[in-house]
Amino acid sequence: MDEIVKAALKKWPNVPHCYGWLALDARGDWYMRDERIQAAGPFPRVKGSRIQHDKLLAFIHRNYTHDDHGAWFFQNGPQRVYVQLEAAPYIWRVGELAPWPVAAHTGQTAVPRGAWLDETGRLFLETDLGLGIVHSMDMGAAADAVEQGHWQPQGVRFDELPRRFGYRLQPQP
Repeated sequence: MDEIVKAALKKWPNVPHCYGWLALDARGDWYMRDERIQAAGPFPRVKGSRIQHDKLLAFIHRNYTHDDHGAWFFQNGPQRVYVQLEAAPYIWRVGELAPWPVAAHTGQTAVPRGAWLDETGRLFLETDLGLGIVHSMDMGAAADAVEQGHWQPQGVRFDELPRRFGYRLQPQP
């Protein structure tokens, strides 16, 4: 967490949390969801405005974490901005060649511990950082890793993943 964020938390420890205003889709894109967008429909059916500012994205990535109840948030100064997740807390990018290195949408590297395939064919990796979905553009490399026996996916229903891996798709106050 950034030092400026830690200082803000000490200075203003009781700022109310924010819900519904930030979302992460299954391709690792962040979306702002103002009141008009929230009223138009739930995420991910109605996504909102995609965040494209590089410095803001880097700030979000450095200050992205979770609470003790599995709700993921971005610590924005003294305020927690809880994140709606389309699929999982992390979106994995996979290297094209063995040993198929894995990196999160936040830039952190990860070590896979298990692989899961849901009923729609989406691949999730359990890693030392937590659970994430493999980016759709990296499924070719991921398929190579599976074919070579590097990962051995087990079947799972998507609706079981949040409970099994301790995260929330739609945090609520």
